[in-house]
Amino acid sequence: MDEMLKLAKEFYKDEYADSVLYAQLAKIEKDDEIRKEFLRLSNIESKHAKFWYDFIIQHGGEVPKPSIKRPTIWSVKLLRKILGPGSVASLLEMGENSAIQKYFRYLTTYADRFTPEEMEQIKEVILDELEHEKFFYESKQRFHVENTRDLVLGMNDGLVEILGAVTGLSAVYPNNPQLVGISGLIVGVAGALSMAIGTFVSVRSQRQIKEAIRDRMEVLFRVSPEKAMEELIEKLTEGGMPEEVAKEVAKELANNSEAIMKLLIPEAEENEIRAALYTGISYLLGVAFPVTPYFLASSSLTALPFSILLAGSALAIVATLISLLSGISIRKKVAEMVATGLGAAFLSYLFGRLMEAVFHVSAL
Repeated sequence: MDEMLKLAKEFYKDEYADSVLYAQLAKIEKDDEIRKEFLRLSNIESKHAKFWYDFIIQHGGEVPKPSIKRPTIWSVKLLRKILGPGSVASLLEMGENSAIQKYFRYLTTYADRFTPEEMEQIKEVILDELEHEKFFYESKQRFHVENTRDLVLGMNDGLVEILGAVTGLSAVYPNNPQLVGISGLIVGVAGALSMAIGTFVSVRSQRQIKEAIRDRMEVLFRVSPEKAMEELIEKLTEGGMPEEVAKEVAKELANNSEAIMKLLIPEAEENEIRAALYTGISYLLGVAFPVTPYFLASSSLTALPFSILLAGSALAIVATLISLLSGISIRKKVAEMVATGLGAAFLSYLFGRLMEAVFHVSAL
């Protein structure tokens, strides 16, 4: 089959499926603005599907039967309920970015085979996808998706660190699972407090630094507007803007100090208290998976495989969420996190056996 036509068929099925996905999300969305946007996006994706339908027929192909990606719809709805609209915005932004790249490659690869009308229509499709991506990016900012990242990464740290701790302790105290469990909890609570405090200090420090720079710029504007303009031009040229254009932009913004401040110093919107709570609580949630079996089993070596199984499953879920929020390969991220997490646990177990052999602490 002609590769150009094969790709067009895939585009048709994807656009049809996306149209259904957005319509389904609109049904469950409580935010009026986002619900209306989902319906609008559904109509646009339906229009795209119609374009590819006609394109396939025009080029002598057979239109495939579209299918609804029910697992995807179910997963996105579940993610919306668990992590909120910000996580869905991240996921859909990733999907739109992927579509943009595919369409752009398609446009540049087969440009000589399109009619002028088809060329313009494909460009319109790309522009629509760019607009979709912008909407989801803005939605992601609105719903504090950075705190979803705090939650996911905090849980990951709790899982890996405490799994390593209880695995190592299992080798030292094979006949005292409750001691291993209690030790894991103590380490977990200390780790959660440490992570929460660290996040609080980090986010607060970043905000204070930006506020200090903003105060400096305000003084600079009052004392020497010319020097402030020089800094703006330097910032714009560092970002790749031609110097002449940067000077024109600076000239246009000369009387708008607030706009210049936003260009020079992006606002820090993350709240340090909220970030600390998300990180600390999610860390404790991660602790629960590897620790729980030690309070139920008769020996540490009996609890160990269940601890690894629970932690490994949770790591796979966390890796999937990180992939969805970051736009990276789910398969690779799951393999990476599960392998490193369980690898750390194995090394911890070996170290525990070494400590038991050297100090004979299991008899204590």
